[in-house]
Amino acid sequence: MTLYFRCATCCGVNRVPQTRLDQAPTCGRCKQALDTSGAPVALDDDQLQRLVRTSPVPVLADFWAPWCGPCRAVAPELERLGRQHRGRLLIAKIDTDKHQRTAGSLQVKAIPTLAVWRGGELVKRQAGALVGAQLDAFVAPLL
Repeated sequence: MTLYFRCATCCGVNRVPQTRLDQAPTCGRCKQALDTSGAPVALDDDQLQRLVRTSPVPVLADFWAPWCGPCRAVAPELERLGRQHRGRLLIAKIDTDKHQRTAGSLQVKAIPTLAVWRGGELVKRQAGALVGAQLDAFVAPLL
């Protein structure tokens, strides 16, 4: 099975065969080490748009803010989800206090708001904190 990971250095999306995960894979473009943990990554608006356009796997974006209590409650759930589906789902965190353009274009009125793109198209969106089985059910049809 082929998995996909985003390079933190050059932002490229890399294919990694599952059998090579224990071999410290590097980015095919810039040769830097890839984070294959599946942990969510903090992105700005431009980085998110590039990832959405180029990712061969679904991209889940969490629109959040540091002062938001429900956002902080969702964060460990997204960590769990990312690790559980590493390489099959990319999770991005967009701080709406710093990066407002994409949230504005999506008319995000409440945080946290989760949005999922597949094949460059927005396919699902949900305002409010989803945890546990609710979060799993939200992404399950997309994997």
